[in-house]
Amino acid sequence: MLDTLDAAAVRRWCVGGLAALKRHQSEIDQLNVYPVPDGDTGTNLVLTLTSAQQALAMDLDTLPDSGPTAHGHASRLMAQGALLGARGNSGVILSQILRGFADAVAAVPVVRGRELAVALRSATTAAYTAVGRPVEGTLLTVVAAAAEAAERTDTDDLCRVARAAARAAAEALSRTPQQLPALARAGVVDAGGKGLCVLLDALVEVLTGESAAQVAPAPRTARPAATVARETGSEEYAYEVQFLLDATAEAVDQMRRTLDALGDSLVVVGDGREPQGTWNVHVHVNDVGAAVEAGVVAGRPYRISVTRFADQPEPSPGPAAHGRAAVVVATGSGIAELFAAEGATVVPGNPSIGELLDAVRNTNVARVVVLPNDPDTEAVASAAAREAHRYGIKVSVVPTRSPVQALAALAVRDGARRFEDDVIAMAEAAGACRYAEVCHASREALTVAGPCHPGDVLALVEGEVHLIGADLADICAAVVDRMLGGGGELVTLLTGADAPAGLTDAVRAHVARRWPFVEVHAYPGGQPFYPLLVGVE
Repeated sequence: MLDTLDAAAVRRWCVGGLAALKRHQSEIDQLNVYPVPDGDTGTNLVLTLTSAQQALAMDLDTLPDSGPTAHGHASRLMAQGALLGARGNSGVILSQILRGFADAVAAVPVVRGRELAVALRSATTAAYTAVGRPVEGTLLTVVAAAAEAAERTDTDDLCRVARAAARAAAEALSRTPQQLPALARAGVVDAGGKGLCVLLDALVEVLTGESAAQVAPAPRTARPAATVARETGSEEYAYEVQFLLDATAEAVDQMRRTLDALGDSLVVVGDGREPQGTWNVHVHVNDVGAAVEAGVVAGRPYRISVTRFADQPEPSPGPAAHGRAAVVVATGSGIAELFAAEGATVVPGNPSIGELLDAVRNTNVARVVVLPNDPDTEAVASAAAREAHRYGIKVSVVPTRSPVQALAALAVRDGARRFEDDVIAMAEAAGACRYAEVCHASREALTVAGPCHPGDVLALVEGEVHLIGADLADICAAVVDRMLGGGGELVTLLTGADAPAGLTDAVRAHVARRWPFVEVHAYPGGQPFYPLLVGVE
């Protein structure tokens, strides 16, 4: 159990919260009584927190020479990532909750129980401030209940305060149908509030090592088809407009008044930077031009998204979305050929931001998924994705760290799904593919598997040295055994440019003897430095 919320705990909360949201994603989506774009709350929250997690992962625990504490820096990265990746009404509000939380914890040297209560109050204030016309029975109500319970606990015991907040949030969630008639008619609780409960439960688990006690929400009852047209707001307005804006707080205040007069469901959230910050703007209007013009008057709007509600499908499988592509980074002629056969655009290894951006633009489509296949290239891909938005191209980066993960991701690609859902499916497939690399040590070093010397054969699993030996074939067979010991039905082998003849056959024969029910696919990869890459699914 933790006494304080440090930077490492913030990072674990983000990772654990994202994993929990993915587990509950379908459940949260099904709580919606509204068609897209504001209807897939679970998906929107997953995508929003994925962006937060990517911002933290790209930071690699660095800390500015001056400014916030380590926990404050991590919290602000999480909030900034969520802001830039926020999707839909609930995602935007969640990004502001994280921003208010980050502002509070960054201001104190140590975060214990009372500081956590202050942070939750700050999160609540930020959320209510961001929404033009707050509605009770929503995510706002749930975060407010969590803050009130944390304040009532009145203790420095961090775990006790977190448990009280999570418990109160769950209780508030169960009452949302009593506050919002649309929820009562549909027999569901608020989807955004459910997502926040999942995140608070993840925080409790990080702090205590135990799953949070939850109050079961009201059971879902049979209901007719959706009778409202969107998550929030009146059917009077035909368009959803969303954009990022670089502007001053004063200019944003004037824009907020202009947009409020044009429509409803107004949410404007900022990253807290002064004098000029980045703001995420969401509104439902009839006059799209006037809404965008209000942003132009205030500052520099970009990543402008306009959706006409009448064009949106009902929340059931719809026709395939056209105009999407995959860009994959590959080192090795054989690997490049495999990706090209899957219909992907291939970029040679270690590309620059400009090279990746050129590849994305040359696909001539509006939606692109990028598979970097390397931790260092992931940061380059994320930067290229941000730049691509300036050209009206929606880019999502699936953080693959090995070509075998990219092959797994491409194998589940489905044009019949919404682009966002397809990206999530690809990310889940990549994450479910464990990967290993076999190479020769280039220098003497002390690893977690013991000391190694130049020329030793190393087997790395998920980037960590697990085996050291002298015989290449023996180490290759041993690392496959180690990976299959954790389960698996499919092994993918990619042989390198310098792999000796017969290496694949030897590993395949070994698997057939030891793991007769496991399928093996082997391909010439042609990658340098690594005689064998292994994937296990």
